[in-house]
Amino acid sequence: MAFSSSSSSSVFVFGLGFLLTLMSSFAVSQSQLALNSEEQDSVYQVLDSINSDIPWRSIFPDDLCSSAPHGVVCDYFSGEGDNETETPHITELNFGYVSDYSPNPPCSPYSTLNPRIFSSFKYLRKLFFYKCFTQTNVSVPEIPDSFGSSLEELVFVENPSLVGSLSGIIRNFTRLRRLVLTGTGVYGKIPDEVANLTSLEELTLSQNKFSGELTLNLANLKELKILDLSHNHFQGNVSDTIGRLSQLLKLDLSWNRFTGNIPENIKHLQRLAFLDLSYNEFSSPGLPLFLGQMPMLREVYLSGNKLGGQIPEIWENLGGILGIGLSEMGLIGKIPASMGIFLRNVSYLGLDNNKLEGTVPEEFGFFLEKVNELNLENNRLSGRLPFSSKFASRIGGKLRLKGNIGLCVDEGLGTLTFKGSRGTLGTLKICSKPDLPSPVLVHGGSSTIHLYCFYQLMLLGILGFLFVLA
Repeated sequence: MAFSSSSSSSVFVFGLGFLLTLMSSFAVSQSQLALNSEEQDSVYQVLDSINSDIPWRSIFPDDLCSSAPHGVVCDYFSGEGDNETETPHITELNFGYVSDYSPNPPCSPYSTLNPRIFSSFKYLRKLFFYKCFTQTNVSVPEIPDSFGSSLEELVFVENPSLVGSLSGIIRNFTRLRRLVLTGTGVYGKIPDEVANLTSLEELTLSQNKFSGELTLNLANLKELKILDLSHNHFQGNVSDTIGRLSQLLKLDLSWNRFTGNIPENIKHLQRLAFLDLSYNEFSSPGLPLFLGQMPMLREVYLSGNKLGGQIPEIWENLGGILGIGLSEMGLIGKIPASMGIFLRNVSYLGLDNNKLEGTVPEEFGFFLEKVNELNLENNRLSGRLPFSSKFASRIGGKLRLKGNIGLCVDEGLGTLTFKGSRGTLGTLKICSKPDLPSPVLVHGGSSTIHLYCFYQLMLLGILGFLFVLA
């Protein structure tokens, strides 16, 4: 069989990369049983479907539980009944080169899903594909009901040519902890059967083509810690059952078309650290006040929802926040000084493209010592900036202020420029120097004394008196 130079290179890399694995096989106890021939043959067939350019049987001719490609993992299981002999079975299949630290079998542009994956490995705990289905369309498989009793992780990452509906892949996976599909061509609704996956801790279905309303009853997913449905085409209201996910740490519904009010029962998610509802069509009036009741929050992003209103005074209990995105929301009024007083750990603060007016609070310059990016662009702010040259130099080009024609900087700040900056302070006008008060004249008969001279004479007299006493 002839190989291209790239194929030969792949063989060489894999041969070298797994040399230690092959050598270590000699250390395996002879008492351990080898993987049964049927399961071993199924692994070879699956590997061939992922990348037929690599002669898997030649490179890994021995027992695959003793020496196998990285990403093919075995474990030993006790026999049934009185049989105490431990037998090996495949428990993980990971495909797609991730890094030198995780050199899984590399996928080819023509990778396919061999049906043996879903019939030959009854002990399988993890199935992982990274950038495997990228050019040739591969349909979402119809998984048999008998598959997946041991499955804990089902992960597809950046497989744009994986197309079809999710319904065929969801079964009674009673042990499934992670269901991840990101960057695929999977479309349609989320099947209701997902609500029966009661062991789920992560449900990530981002950057796909899901659409329709989110009718999924989330109340049964009591172990869920991550819910990420971002970058899809969902629309309609968000189910109120989302407030019953008491273990939730991350909620990301950004970049969809959700409408209606932001569910107030999100306030019940008292462990929530990450909340991103940005770039939807929520119509709640104003910034949700319940955010002030969620002290565990570390990141909050609501940008792109035209909620309007003023920024409320809700920051006293949110001192742990690291990132806030409130861009393009139609916010009006002044920036509260309390944001500077209480948000002392914030690293990113985005208030750009609103209708905010007034001055930048002096508290921003005093207390925001950890901020790395501050975006106030395209508002109606005015007055003198409260930032020192040290503050401005530290943030550099990530201090973004353009589009506020009323802002000005002191002369020293106006000379600062930052490489690659979109917010160079030098583009702002220099604040006018304050007018010195005119001398006030005191008239007494024929003599006229300037008031400030009078004060100086009094000061000299007091100093002289103190010197005599000493």
